[in-house]
Amino acid sequence: MKSSIVTRPATGQDLAAITALQARVFGPGRFARSAYRVREGHGLMSRFCRVADCDGRLIATVRITVATIGGVPGAALLGPVAVDPEFRGQGYGRQLVSEALDALKAAGFSLVVLVGDEPYYGRFGFKPVPFKSIAFPGPVNPARILAVELVAGALPRYRGLVAAAPTPDGGGNA
Repeated sequence: MKSSIVTRPATGQDLAAITALQARVFGPGRFARSAYRVREGHGLMSRFCRVADCDGRLIATVRITVATIGGVPGAALLGPVAVDPEFRGQGYGRQLVSEALDALKAAGFSLVVLVGDEPYYGRFGFKPVPFKSIAFPGPVNPARILAVELVAGALPRYRGLVAAAPTPDGGGNA
């Protein structure tokens, strides 16, 4: 029987499986990562989080946090992206990132930021931000802070610390 893999928005019912997958992929050190530090105390999921499901088993996820940068709204934090080792290299992480970026753009977001590797995220248009323009809580290699403009010319408006932001529709970071 051929497996059926579906990508979809994450739901509250997925939270335990998302947490378990991230624990398998990243281990206990994941809580020190910048994305976890930004979300700390601000809920675990937004309406932009996505998952890949294989016959009822969660095999990949991307977390999106609605954010402000230096107090300026309209930004989002992407990460982490986690793919079950059994399914790595098959494009599920790429598909989820593309779908999340499309949803953020359709919702009117201007900028998406992350801490990651440019060779991987560059295919989505992410580029290094100007040195010391955007900061994260905790230690971060500034060369790994990347951003993609969903609205042309948005990056110069964003300077300062990335922080989780609640959204007025309740679909934000909870």
